[in-house]
Amino acid sequence: MRKVKYTQQNFHDKLSTIIEDFPRLDDIHPFYGDLLHVLYNKDHYKLALGQINTARNLIGKIAKDYVKLLKYGDSLYRCKSLKVAALGRMCTVIKRVGPSLAYLEQIRQHMARLPSIDPNTRTILICGYPNVGKSSFINKITRADVDVQPYAFTTKSLFVGHTDYKYLRYQVIDTPGILDRPFEDRNIIEMCSITALAHLRAAVLFFLDISGSCGYSIAQQAALFHSIKSLFMNKPLIIVCNKTDLQALEGISEDDMKLVVEMKAEAMKTLIGQGGEPTNEEGVLLTMSTLTEEGVIAVKNAACERLLDQRVELKMKSKKLNDCLNRFHVAMPKPRDQKERATCIPEAVLEAKAKKAEQAAEKQKKLEKDLENENGGAGVYSASLRKHYILANDEWKEDIMPEILDGHNVYDFVDPDILQRLEELEREEGMRQEQEADDDFEMDGAELTPEEQEALAAIRKKKSLLIQQHRMKKSTAESRPTVPRKFDKDKQFTSERMGRQLSTLGLDPTLAINRARSKSRGRKRERSIDRSGTDDMDVDGNQSNKKLRLRSRSQSRSRSKSRPPYEVVPGEGLKDSAQKKKAVKLAEKSHKKRNKDARKGEADRIGASNIQGGFILPKLYTESLSTVSLSSAASCFESFGGLYGCGESYCGLI
Repeated sequence: MRKVKYTQQNFHDKLSTIIEDFPRLDDIHPFYGDLLHVLYNKDHYKLALGQINTARNLIGKIAKDYVKLLKYGDSLYRCKSLKVAALGRMCTVIKRVGPSLAYLEQIRQHMARLPSIDPNTRTILICGYPNVGKSSFINKITRADVDVQPYAFTTKSLFVGHTDYKYLRYQVIDTPGILDRPFEDRNIIEMCSITALAHLRAAVLFFLDISGSCGYSIAQQAALFHSIKSLFMNKPLIIVCNKTDLQALEGISEDDMKLVVEMKAEAMKTLIGQGGEPTNEEGVLLTMSTLTEEGVIAVKNAACERLLDQRVELKMKSKKLNDCLNRFHVAMPKPRDQKERATCIPEAVLEAKAKKAEQAAEKQKKLEKDLENENGGAGVYSASLRKHYILANDEWKEDIMPEILDGHNVYDFVDPDILQRLEELEREEGMRQEQEADDDFEMDGAELTPEEQEALAAIRKKKSLLIQQHRMKKSTAESRPTVPRKFDKDKQFTSERMGRQLSTLGLDPTLAINRARSKSRGRKRERSIDRSGTDDMDVDGNQSNKKLRLRSRSQSRSRSKSRPPYEVVPGEGLKDSAQKKKAVKLAEKSHKKRNKDARKGEADRIGASNIQGGFILPKLYTESLSTVSLSSAASCFESFGGLYGCGESYCGLI
């Protein structure tokens, strides 16, 4: 029962972790929800998670049903068969959801490689036709390392970089190229760009290759701009004419210039929608070259400035701003006349401030760092280690003391009374030790009252009793070591001495002496045989054969453990010692794999009533094995061999 519950709990925990750790499409940002739908198909994703949830519920129901059956199991065999059935059904359920688990594992690995995009932070989004210079631009203004190649669709997913402007961090996203075709015909790579344009509040940079080296004309790029311009609503839009090193903007044809002007007019509409002035055309149409890096920083600054203005404007229109404005008021003084009035601070105030500064400077202790800065800095100033010496005269601190003077070591004559002081210290230490020894006296009871002496005697008696009880518990008959004979040369520990001691205590020592003699080293096998022979003589001749078999079985079980390992015992169901030897070897071989894997639980109990010849048999067939024929025993093992996993070995043996 415990094994079934444990297995069910393990499956439940693992499956619950899978279900809870995967993101719920309804609880995450719409950008991530649509991105997951584009990459993995939302329907398949939800279906796989639903199958995992169903499998978890089925496993819980199976465990509940089989635990109820195991509670009313009438035998160990029935309980084990129910356990096998329960675990088998659980494994079958898990096997059926294997494809869903494999699909979710692929999604998990792919999601781990997706870039971390914050939909709420300041973002610059780069879009346009393939091979127009988007990846080169993000590599110039950020530390991102996007692959740049001279062919289309080099970038197949979203790439993220970060740049700084006015001490603020901006998130730059490079999107794959988009082609001008119907929405239904766009592939997954293009849909990633469409998803980012639709859901991210960002400044959009629409890149335009005016040289035509990307393989697409300005007319095709303008058509793409007009087809996705609905995604640019309420976002700062900047049209960037790239590759001016190959073709200047003024050198393009009139038709292409008209298309560029139309695109500029559409970008102006987004500027007017944000509250900007229609006459301010700066920052709407910019030119640059990523090869020569001309105009790259200007494009970045213009995009950051436009985005920052929009975010500030949105915050000014929000309701939170009104709550903040109601809390404070900024006063703007106006001049009342044309006179210039300089600041005037009374002299008493200035003197008080100067005096206070001097007092603070005096109280502040000069540190070694300050002294170092005043005296030339590191490498010039050397800290003095003598200024903290405690001497009778401070002038002696900087005196130079020689080590050798007149051929003598100076330190030998520094303290001429050192031996006398050492003796005083030793004498003081001895007095302290004697005082401590006097403090650690033991109470002898001489200074106590009669009541206190009685209490002290009771405490000491109780203490001795506790010590004796602890010693008795610690050294029992089982734990007390026996005295070897080589140490008992005087033969003090003998049975006669034990008998005399027991007799003095008023006990009968006969049984104890007989038991000690029976367990001595001089015991022989013939004693058990004689005892069994005398017991056999007492058996009545009219007893039935069944009682004789029971008596012989009980005697065989109580026989000495020195029996040969392959001796056949009546009732084992084995023909001779060779067959028993073969059976024991097969049993040991079958146990090797189980013992190697350490597989054992409460359902694999091994008791004395169901062990016959080293095999674990059902209790019912073990007890009746001595009375049935070998053919009937073989049929029984064939019927139960599938459940115990050892039917073939038994049938082959028999």
